[in-house]
Amino acid sequence: MRLKVLLWIVGVVQIVLGVFYLFFPHFLLRSMGHSLPAADLNYPLGMLAARFLAYGIGMFVISQNPPAHRFWINNMVFIQIVDLAVGLYYTFNGTLSLTLSGFPMFNAILIASLLWLWRPRESAAALGK
Repeated sequence: MRLKVLLWIVGVVQIVLGVFYLFFPHFLLRSMGHSLPAADLNYPLGMLAARFLAYGIGMFVISQNPPAHRFWINNMVFIQIVDLAVGLYYTFNGTLSLTLSGFPMFNAILIASLLWLWRPRESAAALGK
């Protein structure tokens, strides 16, 4: 049950990010404290939004039968680890302040850790294949 709730929370966060990156990218970036990109960057931000939306909806599907979707749960762990690594890189090289990157990096650690710890284990039958 706790994994299902976590998957729903992750799904909601992904969808909210997707909606904001698609329809209100400058508002979102300004709210988070980022500098505003040139207007032409709204195009790749919109493409990024599509992935947030798709993965967000996918989290709801995955939550219905997590053992059948272990691969996708592990993929979200991977996404969070990459998010953390990028945050660390840009924080340590001085591009971002910790006030800007700290909350997203904390979320990445929390989500990756909980998904990893709570993900369904492979069954003995699956391991023997």
